[in-house]
Amino acid sequence: MIRSMTAFARQQGHGEHGELTWEVRSVNHRYLEATVRLPEDLRAIEPQVRERVTARLGRGKVECNLRFKAVSSAGSELQINTRLVDQVLAAADQMAHRLHSSHNPSVMDILRWPGVMETAEQDFTPVQGAALALFDEALDTLVATREREGERLRGLITQRVDAMRGQVDVARERMPAVIDAVRERLRARLQEVAENLDSDRVEQEMALLAQRLDIDEEMDRLRTHLDEVTRVLDQNEPVGRRLDFLMQELNREANTLGSKSADSETTAVSVEMKVLIEQMREQVQNIE
Repeated sequence: MIRSMTAFARQQGHGEHGELTWEVRSVNHRYLEATVRLPEDLRAIEPQVRERVTARLGRGKVECNLRFKAVSSAGSELQINTRLVDQVLAAADQMAHRLHSSHNPSVMDILRWPGVMETAEQDFTPVQGAALALFDEALDTLVATREREGERLRGLITQRVDAMRGQVDVARERMPAVIDAVRERLRARLQEVAENLDSDRVEQEMALLAQRLDIDEEMDRLRTHLDEVTRVLDQNEPVGRRLDFLMQELNREANTLGSKSADSETTAVSVEMKVLIEQMREQVQNIE
């Protein structure tokens, strides 16, 4: 199945730990490149996130952003460092004795002392598991979106392949008339400059000219390349690079047709082919 490289997925989950929100975005890129942005407390899952991206996607620049909003009940409880409080009080007593002062620090003064209030370490393992499960859902959505867009691109390319086949038929059918017209124009010009012409020599030149103008091989190769494009579009694997190569081959044959063109209609066919190839190339650039 053809996949586009451009897609977006947003997945949100709620639980006793809080609220998790994944946003996963992918755009076209020559290779697979993943950027992962995680909250500090959940950075441990980055390797698993990258493994999942690599397992599900073949190409594209992928941005994976996670936001975590903890609920108050899931937050860490505050604890008092009683050992530090004792040290602060002892130091305050020493200073009061030395300064002959009766002033004692207030409760709030003690609580504001750096390190007195501590936060109990929270176990983020359940949150990490929930984040990974939610990321799998986001990836499912992203892949499904890429496949839907890929099918749309497949239809657009198929339409242009069919149009290209029509242009190949036009060029092939037009060629005998083109060669006859060129032969007559050349014969008329030769008769203007010479009265005694060697008819055998003229026919030999005509045959060589017809051979140079013949486009059967180019049309056969175009047909072959178009058939290969159709075959590749039916493959269930990343095919973007192969399609890009086929666009180059198609363009080469269309250029050859243009160089051999001997009348306006054949030139128009060549131009139309290049337009169709360029349209396909634009679509191919976004295929995985």
